[in-house]
Amino acid sequence: MNATLPTPLDVRLMNMTATVLFVGCVVGVLVAGGAWLLRQPAFAIGHIAVEGDLVHTSALSLRANVAPQLVGNFFTVDLEAARRAFEQVPWVRSAHVRREFPSGLRVQLQEHDVAAYWGPEGSATLVDSQGEVFEADADDVEQDGLPRLLGAPGRSAEMLDMARRLAPVLEPLAAGIDTLELTGNGGWRVALAGGAVLELGSGTQDLVLDRARRLVSTLPGVARQQGRGVDALEYADLRYADGYALRLRGVTTVATEAQRVAAQREAERKAAARAAARARAAAKNNRGQD
Repeated sequence: MNATLPTPLDVRLMNMTATVLFVGCVVGVLVAGGAWLLRQPAFAIGHIAVEGDLVHTSALSLRANVAPQLVGNFFTVDLEAARRAFEQVPWVRSAHVRREFPSGLRVQLQEHDVAAYWGPEGSATLVDSQGEVFEADADDVEQDGLPRLLGAPGRSAEMLDMARRLAPVLEPLAAGIDTLELTGNGGWRVALAGGAVLELGSGTQDLVLDRARRLVSTLPGVARQQGRGVDALEYADLRYADGYALRLRGVTTVATEAQRVAAQREAERKAAARAAARARAAAKNNRGQD
């Protein structure tokens, strides 16, 4: 029986070297072929399909603005970078980008739903229905009667919520909210569409709304006493604990100043009456004990 002789070391090394070289050549050919294939025009981004309810931007303009920023082809394009590029377009709130074989992208867009203007007149910033501040051309806004919010950007959602809650409360004044401002010291100020200014003061939203309701419920009577209607309101300061001061168009005195003085005198009269009643009761008890 013939024993199998071991393969000489130099032969094994030659075989291993040949195998490594062969595998390396195959890998190199595959890499080169893949690189050549990826560079073929067939895989260049040929179309971008845009989906979503677009009101303020067109799919054509979106593609024209974003396409020059896309780097690579179907296989190499950075989808995250493409998403950011779409979200930089005015009015676009969010974008979801995916590949569409063999040479396209499909983009699902959501626009901002504008709810208010943000910042001073002429500012190119708006607030959407989620309270998020975004940049866009205010001339593109189609809705009428939107309020303008003035305050710190970090409180835009809070301010939008306040405007929504305040609008129905002030509706009986027959003038919508033109501007709602949150001042640096935390006070709320409203300018109505008719020109009247309301100083609502600081505190919780419920407390501020209660002050507004008190004004709305009592203003018709106060204005009627001066021969005016609620549309004569020019200014109201609601930062008093038990009342408010106001100015009416055509009335030279501040009506509630006189009311406050009268109310103070009435309160003093009642307090004196209560003190006198307590004194009489105490005197009566003392006589009973004697």
